[in-house]
Amino acid sequence: MTHGAPARSVPSEMSAPRRGFYQRVLRALVRERVPCLVGGTYALEDHTGIRRATKDLDLFILHGGWDAAAAALAREGIHTTLPFPHWLGKAHRGRLCVDLLFASGNGLCRVDESWFTHAPERVFWGVRAMVCPVEELIWSKSFVQERERFDGADVLHLLRAQADELDWTHLLARFGENWEVLLSHLVLFRFVYPGDRDRIPAWVMHTLVDRLLHEPLRPGVERLCRGTLLSREQYLADIERPGVLDARMPPYGTLTPADIVRWTAEIPAARRATLRRRTPQRRRSASPLPA
Repeated sequence: MTHGAPARSVPSEMSAPRRGFYQRVLRALVRERVPCLVGGTYALEDHTGIRRATKDLDLFILHGGWDAAAAALAREGIHTTLPFPHWLGKAHRGRLCVDLLFASGNGLCRVDESWFTHAPERVFWGVRAMVCPVEELIWSKSFVQERERFDGADVLHLLRAQADELDWTHLLARFGENWEVLLSHLVLFRFVYPGDRDRIPAWVMHTLVDRLLHEPLRPGVERLCRGTLLSREQYLADIERPGVLDARMPPYGTLTPADIVRWTAEIPAARRATLRRRTPQRRRSASPLPA
C-alpha cells in the first residue's frame, strides 16, 4: 500500500442502486481486512484518465482468498457464487454483479502478495481502497486477445500514460517465459505512437530483441500450442489435433481438464453477452407517434 499522499477520490457516475451495491461489497471486504484491489474500468481510468461508459466492477483478491472474501460478503448478506474455481467468483444482488478475480482465465496471472506492495490508494464511493498497480494490469490484459474482446489498446494506453514510472524489471519478471507477448505489445506501441517510441527504455527492447534473435527453442515444445493463453476459443482447432499440447495444462500451465471444459463451455454465453452489449437499445419516443 502506498503511503505519504492522501487518497484521491475517483469519480463514478452511475445509478444509486448500483453505487450502493458496489459500496457495500467494497466496504465489506475492506472492513473484514480481505486484501482487494479495484481493477478493470476504474483502474484503467485512474492510470490513464480514459473514462468508459461501462459500469462493471472488477475486484482482484489473493489467489486462495476466495473463502475469506465469500465469508466477509456473506456476513454483509451478499450472495456469492464461484462459476470458475480456477480464476473467478461473483457477488450478486438481483441483476447487479461484482466480479472477484484471483487469476486470469488462462490460469496464468495469479494474484499474489506483490500485487499489493505498491498499489496506490483511492476513494471509491466513500470507501478507501487500493487500485491494481499498472504493471499487473498490463500483465493480465496482455493475454486478453479474443475475437469479441481484445485488450491490446488498453495495454498501449497504459504504456503511454505510465511508461516513465513503470517498474520495468518487475514487468519483465511477470511475463517470464512468455516474454514474446510483452515484446509484441511493445512493437505495436512503437507503431501506434511513433513519437513516443523512446519512452520504452532501450535496455528493455535490447533485452527482448536479443532473446528473440538468440534464445534457442526449449526441448519438448515442438508440439506446444500457446495460443490458448491468448484466447480460449480461437485455437481450439489446434489443440484438438492429435499430439498437440495445450499450454494451459501442466507441465506448462496450471489448469486441470475440468477447468478447461468448464471455461470452454461458457464461450457461447460470453458471445451472446458481448452481442447484447454492442446492440444499442431502441429509445422510446418522447411523444406518441402520429396516427
